[in-house]
Parts: sequence; C-alpha cells; structure tokens
Amino acid sequence: MSQQLKRRIGLGLLTAYGIGVMVGAGIYVLVGAVAAEAGVLAPLAFLLAGLIAAPTALSYAEFSSRLPEAAGEAAYVGQGFNSKFFAIFVGLAVVVAGTVSAGAVLRGGAGYFAAATGIDAELAIIGMGAALVLVAIIGVLESFALVAVFTLIEVLGLALVVWAGFSTSASPDWNAALPLAEMITTPGLATGIAFGAVLAFFAFIGFEDIVNMAEEVRNPTRILPQAIVISLAVTSVIYALVCWAAVRTVPLDALASSDSPLALVWQQSQGGNARFLSAIAVFAALNGVLAQIVMASRVLYGLGGRTTGLAVFRHAHPRLGTPVRATVLIGLAVLVAAYWLPVAQLASVTSATLLSVFVLVNLALILQKRRQSEAPFQVPFAVPVVGLILSLLALATAVGGWM
Repeated sequence: MSQQLKRRIGLGLLTAYGIGVMVGAGIYVLVGAVAAEAGVLAPLAFLLAGLIAAPTALSYAEFSSRLPEAAGEAAYVGQGFNSKFFAIFVGLAVVVAGTVSAGAVLRGGAGYFAAATGIDAELAIIGMGAALVLVAIIGVLESFALVAVFTLIEVLGLALVVWAGFSTSASPDWNAALPLAEMITTPGLATGIAFGAVLAFFAFIGFEDIVNMAEEVRNPTRILPQAIVISLAVTSVIYALVCWAAVRTVPLDALASSDSPLALVWQQSQGGNARFLSAIAVFAALNGVLAQIVMASRVLYGLGGRTTGLAVFRHAHPRLGTPVRATVLIGLAVLVAAYWLPVAQLASVTSATLLSVFVLVNLALILQKRRQSEAPFQVPFAVPVVGLILSLLALATAVGGWM
C-alpha cells in the first residue's frame, strides 16, 4: 500500500490556502480591538504587525527550501537542535493547536449557521465537520480547490466592506485627525500603535501551515518560499485596507466597543443589517476548519515517519493519495474539541503554543545557518535573529494577557 502523498498542488492554490488560513474570522472582530489602541492609525498597526510577522515567515521560507517535508516545524526544530524529542514535541504541539483552533472555529461557524437556518447548532457541528473531513479524505486538490473558493468569498466580502467604507462620508473622528506626521509624534500614540500591532499580529498566524503541505507541492523548494511571502504580503494589504475603511467610516468609540465592527461599516454606509457578513463568516469558519484538518493530518503523517509510536499514520490511500487514518483521527478530535473543550480559554493557550514554536523555529534556523549556510532559498542571518526577538516579545505579551 502506498505511503506517498501525491504532488498535485501548485503556487496558485498553495498561496490561496495561505491567504485563506490567515484571512479568517479574526479580521471580523480584531479591527475594533486594534482601533481601541491605535485610533485612526490602526491601519498602520496592521502593516506593522505584518512586518513583525515577516522575519519569522522568512525563517519558515528558508527552512521549507532546506527541508521540504510534512510536519515542517518538527523537521526544522529536530534538524536545528539535533533532537528527535524536540521534533516530536513540536509536531504534537502543532497538531493539538490546529485541532483546538479548528474546534473553536467550527463551533462559531455552526452557531452562525444555526442562527441563519434554524438548524440545531449541535447537528450543524456534526454535519459541517463530517462534510469537511470527507472533502479532506477525497483529495488534497479537491480540498485546496474548495479552500480557494471559500477564500474568494471571504476576500470579496472584505472588498465590499472596503468599498462601503470609502463610498460614504468620513466620520467626525477621521475628519478631526491631525496630519500623519503630527500624530506619530504625539506622546503615547506610538505606544498605542505598538500595542495595536501586537493584537493585530495574531491575525497573521497561519502562514506556518503552508510548510506542512510540502510533500504534496510540485517543486516545493521553489514554490513553498514564494507562497509564504506572497500570502503574507497580500494579507497585510487586505487587512490595512479593511481597517482603513473601518476607522474612516465609524466613530472610534463605536468601533472599539462593537462585537461586529465590519457590520458597522456597512450599516454606516449602506444601511440594513449586514446579514451577508454573517453568511461570509460561515464560509470563513468552514475555510479555517478545512485548512486546519488538512494541515494537522499532514503533520501527523510526517511524525509517523519519525517515531514508531505514530508509524500507523505514515500511510496514504493508494488511489486518493491522502493520509486517511490521520485525517479521520484529526476530524474526530476537532468534533470533540467543538463539543466539550473550554475553547475560549484554550484559544489563548493555542496562541502561546504557536508563538513558542515560532521561537524554536527561529532559534533552530540560527543554529542551522551557523553549521551550513547554503540553502536553495536564503535569508540574511539577521532575519531569524530578529524573528526570535519579536516572537519572544509577542509570546511574553500573549502569556501576560492570558495570566
């Protein structure tokens, strides 16, 4: 029986996957929180957050060209620290984080779906979860095609918000704003932008999932780094435009206190109840859950080649070319997380876990570059050093907020 995944993914679908993972439901609620910190300069905070994420993303990009494997982070940390234990630990941490994240998003998406259709939320969780697992089993190309469709719907929804924001008169807060040069030098505002950027940073988590698709990508040493860089750049621009439209249109106090800040943009500009944004939130949830199921199952598949305890998952279906056993297990775990785990509390733990992985990956690349500098895709030595420092700062902020 085949143990090899099928290489069916090109740059376009992989980039759409990366954008879809990042442009999830988070942007629909983060705008208000960032605006509360940075005011009308919230778009600048999102661009700064993209720059904060960039060094770690570039570290992933170089490592993906050095070790184009499923369970990417596990391979990177294992190679950098020359430790099998570290590799397995990091791989399992990524699996758990992805599973919990998918469970949280599935619960939220099922809630939106239930509110729109009247179907029981628990039945919606089972139905949506089972359907997504089935798609993930059928094939990676089919999964990525569906992710691309969902991503297009999400981006079109955000484009409508941007259009609405710029097609109406500006809010009093926007009209009263000082020139940019004066605002930046205003005491305390730089701190607000920095805190806003730390909050916005979490909207960029997801680029790391790209590397775990390495064994299903054609020419991975070239395509993986390109997909990481392009998806991060595109997402940064989308976030900044959406946030710009929001702070231009809605008074800052209303924006900061709203659970649905983007709906306020539409209502301020076009009137109505903006229910279509709730429908788009369902698609965003489906996208996030499918992407995490696909990613976590590939990590489990990759770990199966590193330890006999998980070797049962180092198996791909001969015809479908997907890791069916790993996918079924992850799917069941996602359903369990959606039903029973205290997801609201675990969300903070998930963020801290991923930031810890970022720290280890940057440090591993520093060690690896000192031993062997050559790689198909290289970044300057300073990049993982800066990535390490920024990841540590973000981790300290996340843990401080959690505690």
